[in-house]
Amino acid sequence: MITIDDIRPYYDSEVNDALLKFMEHPMVLAMLQFTFPNKNMEEIMAIAESCHSIRDFQSKIIYNSIRMVLEKSSEGFSTDGFEKLEKGESYLFISNHRDIILDTSLLNVALYEHDLVMTASAIGDNLVKKPFLMALSRLNRSFIIKRDLSPREMLKSSKLVSSYISNSLQKEKRSIWIAQREGRTKNGDDQTQQGVLKMLALANDEDQVMDYFKKLKIVPISISYEYDPTDVLKMPELMAKHKEIEYVKSNNEDFNSILKGITGRKRHIHISAGKVFSAELDEIKNSGEPNNKQFQMLADTIDAEIYKNYKLWPSNYLAYDLLNNTTKFSEFYSDKEKRQFKRRIKRRVQIGDKIELENFLRMYAHPVTNHLKYKVSAS
Repeated sequence: MITIDDIRPYYDSEVNDALLKFMEHPMVLAMLQFTFPNKNMEEIMAIAESCHSIRDFQSKIIYNSIRMVLEKSSEGFSTDGFEKLEKGESYLFISNHRDIILDTSLLNVALYEHDLVMTASAIGDNLVKKPFLMALSRLNRSFIIKRDLSPREMLKSSKLVSSYISNSLQKEKRSIWIAQREGRTKNGDDQTQQGVLKMLALANDEDQVMDYFKKLKIVPISISYEYDPTDVLKMPELMAKHKEIEYVKSNNEDFNSILKGITGRKRHIHISAGKVFSAELDEIKNSGEPNNKQFQMLADTIDAEIYKNYKLWPSNYLAYDLLNNTTKFSEFYSDKEKRQFKRRIKRRVQIGDKIELENFLRMYAHPVTNHLKYKVSAS
């Protein structure tokens, strides 16, 4: 039977022992040496030994790790919308999902730098099968989403997760990050799944489910990478779906995606925090629609906010123009950026494979298409 101890992050009282236990693991050691290149092992050990809470670990180690990742593999990280959030308040951040580790890590960098409550973050157990990854995830305040369960066990697990999220937000005043869908968006088409919202609502203690969501303070998050460092790794699955054949992951595929996401070139990255949903939830509640329809209306409203705030890069506009054989957005990219993006395509797409090229371009073009849809619906 699944219990809270099977899914929760470490308690603060467990942090020091857990960190020191995994200090000598080659991957953890490599992470620490990468994070603190100018410190010797004695100094690094002293930093680890000084961590007696998750916040210690996040602020003394992980924050510096992610800042080093940005320095080494990006050309800048920007944010907006966080200044509208209240210090000391907890929020339910529902986010589009591109990268296994960086999406939530970068959100927490933004929250930390704005002196806002950092998150407990959902992660699938399929992504943390290696013991050191499980330990790092729990040290970084991740809670575990169980996969591959029987329908009966899945319902029990979902109720437990929903209760954990509700308790974190309302009693512990701890913010939560959860992806809008199960797994990353591979094709760039960000769409909130009703199943995620229904799982969140399993802990509902209100007569109207939208009143419950209002208490959770939903904030949609839009994260965009100018270059997706894992774009080439997403292609086999996209091609399998196009050919309507079953896609089977390789044993280390998720781990390789984690490493590539961290080390691969990203150019610019932007995270936008949307508005706190309130009037939107009242409007859905007052529609008089049945619950299923209300869940879909909420999913559409989250999507619209993500599309509205999504930072579009030259790579997105280029992909849209190349895919649609147009120059509609040529003012948003230079000739140099066009040459660079075409070189990226050449290194990732088999020459002469039109279907593969279209799938690669759609990955980058979909955010533009979705933004255009949002503008039409908003008008």
